[in-house]
Amino acid sequence: MSAEFDQLVAQFEQFQSKLKHVDEPFADLGGMQQELTELESTATSPDRAVTVVAGVGGSIKEIRFADNPGLGAVVMATLQRAVAEAARKQAVIVDEHTNGALDLVDQVLEVQAEALGTTVDDLKSNMRDEAPAAPPPSDDFSEQTVLRRADDTPQPPPYSGGGSAGDSFLKNLFDEEDH
Repeated sequence: MSAEFDQLVAQFEQFQSKLKHVDEPFADLGGMQQELTELESTATSPDRAVTVVAGVGGSIKEIRFADNPGLGAVVMATLQRAVAEAARKQAVIVDEHTNGALDLVDQVLEVQAEALGTTVDDLKSNMRDEAPAAPPPSDDFSEQTVLRRADDTPQPPPYSGGGSAGDSFLKNLFDEEDH
Protein backbone atom coordinates (compact mmCIF):
# COMPACT_ATOMS: atom_id res chain seq x y z
CA MET A 1 0.00 0.00 0.00
CA SER A 2 2.90 2.34 0.63
CA ALA A 3 4.04 2.10 -3.01
CA GLU A 4 0.54 2.92 -4.24
CA PHE A 5 0.36 5.86 -1.85
CA ASP A 6 3.75 7.17 -2.99
CA GLN A 7 2.60 6.86 -6.61
CA LEU A 8 -0.59 8.84 -5.86
CA VAL A 9 1.42 11.53 -4.06
CA ALA A 10 3.81 11.78 -7.04
CA GLN A 11 0.88 12.08 -9.46
CA PHE A 12 -0.72 14.75 -7.28
CA GLU A 13 2.54 16.76 -7.16
CA GLN A 14 2.86 16.44 -10.93
CA PHE A 15 -0.73 17.69 -11.29
CA GLN A 16 0.01 20.69 -9.03
CA SER A 17 3.10 21.50 -11.08
CA LYS A 18 1.01 21.51 -14.26
CA LEU A 19 -1.54 23.82 -12.61
CA LYS A 20 1.23 26.32 -11.87
CA HIS A 21 2.28 26.26 -15.53
CA VAL A 22 -1.32 26.83 -16.61
CA ASP A 23 -1.61 29.91 -14.40
CA GLU A 24 1.68 31.48 -15.58
CA PRO A 25 0.40 32.86 -18.92
CA PHE A 26 -2.50 34.53 -17.10
CA ALA A 27 -0.47 35.88 -14.18
CA ASP A 28 -0.28 39.38 -15.69
CA LEU A 29 -3.83 39.61 -16.99
CA GLY A 30 -4.28 43.00 -15.35
CA GLY A 31 -1.19 44.33 -17.13
CA MET A 32 -2.48 43.08 -20.46
CA GLN A 33 -5.83 44.76 -19.87
CA GLN A 34 -4.08 48.04 -18.99
CA GLU A 35 -1.96 47.89 -22.15
CA LEU A 36 -5.01 47.22 -24.30
CA THR A 37 -6.87 50.13 -22.70
CA GLU A 38 -4.00 52.48 -23.53
CA LEU A 39 -3.46 51.14 -27.08
CA GLU A 40 -3.54 53.75 -29.83
CA SER A 41 -2.58 53.80 -33.48
CA THR A 42 -2.33 56.97 -35.54
CA ALA A 43 -2.50 57.25 -39.32
CA THR A 44 -2.06 60.39 -41.37
CA SER A 45 -3.01 60.82 -45.02
CA PRO A 46 -0.12 61.28 -47.47
CA ASP A 47 -0.98 64.96 -47.92
CA ARG A 48 -1.11 65.37 -44.10
CA ALA A 49 -4.63 66.81 -44.36
CA VAL A 50 -6.32 64.11 -42.24
CA THR A 51 -5.14 62.27 -39.12
CA VAL A 52 -7.10 59.45 -37.49
CA VAL A 53 -6.40 57.97 -34.06
CA ALA A 54 -7.74 54.46 -33.50
CA GLY A 55 -7.97 52.44 -30.31
CA VAL A 56 -8.75 48.89 -29.27
CA GLY A 57 -10.74 46.93 -31.81
CA GLY A 58 -10.39 49.67 -34.40
CA SER A 59 -12.52 52.13 -32.50
CA ILE A 60 -12.06 55.68 -33.76
CA LYS A 61 -10.86 57.91 -30.94
CA GLU A 62 -10.11 61.11 -32.82
CA ILE A 63 -10.16 62.65 -36.30
CA ARG A 64 -8.16 65.78 -37.09
CA PHE A 65 -8.28 67.91 -40.25
CA ALA A 66 -5.27 70.16 -40.86
CA ASP A 67 -7.26 72.86 -42.67
CA ASN A 68 -10.23 72.85 -40.28
CA PRO A 69 -9.50 71.57 -36.75
CA GLY A 70 -13.12 72.01 -35.63
CA LEU A 71 -14.37 69.72 -38.39
CA GLY A 72 -12.78 66.71 -36.67
CA ALA A 73 -14.96 67.23 -33.60
CA VAL A 74 -18.08 67.49 -35.78
CA VAL A 75 -17.17 64.31 -37.67
CA MET A 76 -16.47 62.46 -34.41
CA ALA A 77 -19.77 63.54 -32.87
CA THR A 78 -21.63 62.47 -36.01
CA LEU A 79 -19.76 59.15 -36.11
CA GLN A 80 -20.58 58.49 -32.45
CA ARG A 81 -24.28 59.24 -33.03
CA ALA A 82 -24.37 56.88 -36.02
CA VAL A 83 -22.65 54.08 -34.10
CA ALA A 84 -24.96 54.59 -31.11
CA GLU A 85 -28.03 54.51 -33.34
CA ALA A 86 -26.81 51.33 -35.04
CA ALA A 87 -26.29 49.69 -31.63
CA ARG A 88 -29.81 50.67 -30.55
CA LYS A 89 -31.30 49.30 -33.77
CA GLN A 90 -29.38 46.06 -33.31
CA ALA A 91 -30.69 45.79 -29.77
CA VAL A 92 -34.27 46.34 -30.98
CA ILE A 93 -33.89 43.57 -33.57
CA VAL A 94 -32.43 41.15 -31.01
CA ASP A 95 -35.17 41.98 -28.51
CA GLU A 96 -37.86 41.46 -31.17
CA HIS A 97 -36.47 38.05 -32.11
CA THR A 98 -36.04 36.96 -28.48
CA ASN A 99 -39.40 38.37 -27.33
CA GLY A 100 -37.56 40.79 -25.04
CA ALA A 101 -36.02 37.97 -22.99
CA LEU A 102 -32.64 39.73 -22.93
CA ASP A 103 -33.99 43.24 -22.32
CA LEU A 104 -31.11 44.40 -24.49
CA VAL A 105 -32.58 47.74 -25.55
CA ASP A 106 -32.74 49.01 -21.97
CA GLN A 107 -29.20 47.81 -21.28
CA VAL A 108 -27.85 49.56 -24.39
CA LEU A 109 -29.74 52.74 -23.54
CA GLU A 110 -28.35 52.80 -20.01
CA VAL A 111 -24.76 52.38 -21.21
CA GLN A 112 -25.19 54.98 -23.94
CA ALA A 113 -26.84 57.49 -21.61
CA GLU A 114 -23.89 57.24 -19.24
CA ALA A 115 -21.29 57.42 -22.03
CA LEU A 116 -22.96 60.30 -23.85
CA GLY A 117 -23.85 62.28 -20.73
CA THR A 118 -27.58 62.21 -21.36
CA THR A 119 -30.61 60.39 -19.98
CA VAL A 120 -32.29 57.16 -21.02
CA ASP A 121 -35.52 59.12 -21.58
CA ASP A 122 -33.77 61.45 -24.05
CA LEU A 123 -32.42 58.47 -25.98
CA LYS A 124 -35.84 56.80 -25.97
CA SER A 125 -37.45 59.94 -27.37
CA ASN A 126 -34.84 59.94 -30.17
CA MET A 127 -35.75 56.33 -30.91
CA ARG A 128 -39.45 57.24 -31.17
CA ASP A 129 -38.58 59.95 -33.70
CA GLU A 130 -36.95 57.35 -35.94
CA ALA A 131 -39.05 55.52 -38.50
CA PRO A 132 -40.25 52.12 -37.33
CA ALA A 133 -38.28 49.17 -38.61
CA ALA A 134 -39.82 46.86 -41.17
CA PRO A 135 -41.09 43.61 -39.69
CA PRO A 136 -38.59 40.76 -39.88
CA PRO A 137 -38.99 38.51 -42.92
CA SER A 138 -41.07 35.42 -42.37
CA ASP A 139 -39.50 31.99 -42.63
CA ASP A 140 -42.91 30.51 -43.43
CA PHE A 141 -42.87 29.64 -47.13
CA SER A 142 -46.00 27.49 -47.07
CA GLU A 143 -48.13 30.22 -48.66
CA GLN A 144 -45.67 30.99 -51.44
CA THR A 145 -45.36 29.86 -55.02
CA VAL A 146 -42.04 29.62 -56.76
CA LEU A 147 -42.11 33.23 -57.88
CA ARG A 148 -44.34 35.04 -55.39
CA ARG A 149 -46.62 34.64 -52.43
CA ALA A 150 -49.96 33.00 -53.21
CA ASP A 151 -51.88 36.06 -52.02
CA ASP A 152 -49.87 38.26 -54.44
CA THR A 153 -50.83 36.25 -57.51
CA PRO A 154 -52.37 38.61 -60.06
CA GLN A 155 -55.89 37.73 -61.08
CA PRO A 156 -57.04 38.04 -64.68
CA PRO A 157 -59.36 40.95 -65.33
CA PRO A 158 -63.03 40.06 -65.28
CA TYR A 159 -64.51 39.06 -68.66
CA SER A 160 -66.25 42.05 -70.13
CA GLY A 161 -68.21 40.23 -72.78
CA GLY A 162 -66.65 42.16 -75.66
CA GLY A 163 -63.30 41.52 -77.17
CA SER A 164 -60.52 43.12 -79.03
CA ALA A 165 -59.62 42.48 -82.64
CA GLY A 166 -56.89 40.14 -81.36
CA ASP A 167 -59.41 38.15 -79.33
CA SER A 168 -61.65 37.82 -82.40
CA PHE A 169 -58.73 36.68 -84.54
CA LEU A 170 -57.70 34.00 -82.05
CA LYS A 171 -61.28 32.84 -81.61
CA ASN A 172 -61.73 32.53 -85.40
CA LEU A 173 -58.38 30.77 -85.72
CA PHE A 174 -59.31 28.13 -83.18
CA ASP A 175 -62.82 27.81 -84.59
CA GLU A 176 -61.36 27.11 -88.10
CA GLU A 177 -59.05 24.39 -86.70
CA ASP A 178 -61.99 22.63 -85.10
CA HIS A 179 -63.81 22.40 -88.46
